[in-house]
Amino acid sequence: MHDALTTWLRTAAARLHEEAAALTALDQAIGDGDHGINMDRGFGAIVTMLDGRPPRDGGTSEAAATADVVRAAGKTLISTVGGASGPLYGTAFLRAAAAVVADHPSSAAAFVAAVEAAATGIGALGKATTGEKTMLDAIVPAAVAARATLDAGGDATAVVRAAADAAEAGSDATIPMLATKGRASYLGERSIGHRDPGATSAALLLRTLADVTGSRPG
Repeated sequence: MHDALTTWLRTAAARLHEEAAALTALDQAIGDGDHGINMDRGFGAIVTMLDGRPPRDGGTSEAAATADVVRAAGKTLISTVGGASGPLYGTAFLRAAAAVVADHPSSAAAFVAAVEAAATGIGALGKATTGEKTMLDAIVPAAVAARATLDAGGDATAVVRAAADAAEAGSDATIPMLATKGRASYLGERSIGHRDPGATSAALLLRTLADVTGSRPG
């Protein structure tokens, strides 16, 4: 779980760098116009943080080591990402870290708890819910789909893939939505017809995790 996490963070940083211009273009249509730039900067800083970390202590449990990296990533995002994305994504990672460190019967269960905690944290900080054209429209469906797949007996690969599929569908669903939160809400009906950049980056992160998880043996 710890190794998959670090691989995901590094791979996500590379993909966000590749998609920075596209994410920024989405944000230029309905937001501050800097989402891709900010996410690229934040995850680049996460890679730098990972590069500077000492080797994992062999006496540390898998859950504790994983939670420590997730927590460090959250703090890095809060300190380096501008706009609303930094606090929101940072809070998501911090809440996820607290969920991961708890005792779970499997990595799949730990992932589900982490996504649910992330969604709750974002909703509380942003005072938002689904249907308002925000990243929650990707993350909440991801959490619901992950939980359903886990409850149906799915393994970690199936659970993460279900979350990624649901997040992408949720991102698509923001296109016809009227924005009622954040900078996009200032546009009123002109926000309709545009994909939410936060939901897009959330879906990208979960798809990247699904790709990394699916490529790992076992």
